[in-house]
Amino acid sequence: MSRPIRVLIADDQRVVREGLTLVLGLLPDVDVVGAASDGAEAVALAEDLHPDIVLMDLRMPRCDGVEATRLLHERAPGTKVVVLTTYSDDRSVIDALRAGARGYLTKDTGGAEIRQALRRVLDDQAAIDPAVQHHLIDAIAGAPPAPRPLSRPQLPAGLTPREAEVLSLIAAGLSNTEIADRLVVSEGTVKSHINRLLPKIEARDRAQAVAYAYQHGLV
Repeated sequence: MSRPIRVLIADDQRVVREGLTLVLGLLPDVDVVGAASDGAEAVALAEDLHPDIVLMDLRMPRCDGVEATRLLHERAPGTKVVVLTTYSDDRSVIDALRAGARGYLTKDTGGAEIRQALRRVLDDQAAIDPAVQHHLIDAIAGAPPAPRPLSRPQLPAGLTPREAEVLSLIAAGLSNTEIADRLVVSEGTVKSHINRLLPKIEARDRAQAVAYAYQHGLV
């Protein structure tokens, strides 16, 4: 059995912190190691407690969730962030992912779904709520369209067709194993494609790769 996931909760509402602590504490493989009332406290506790994941609210006093996520990426790179918030608007999604969040869930997500998302993030996969994906698509759809050349457009960032295909499958939520099965290649080949495409699109992880794929119409 794998070790419990060490989780730090960051939310400015006490009832939410206590409720999440209770719900997650009932899960056999989740260990809530602390709770913070704002982003600044979350960063300080993460540096001290070294949790695997911070469940991060966005709208908090002193230091909001986006800024706290950015600071955590710099000061505690071993700790990953999953945003858990009431807000699923497009700006929040994009800002949080750009800051380094690996997942984005809304507060109506159940305990079992949160646990599944935590495991996905620990496996370096993105965990983005389907409702949030709609807002991400809307944000991109609402942006002014780029001029289309008459000739066949080039793929962005110098991506090869196969790299673009792998990126689109990552954005669709597939794991490396599932991508390998879909493309009829080895999992090692898939990892090689990912290792090459991430620097090209200037993405640090799969979550940012998902945001890039949506922004550039690769999904």
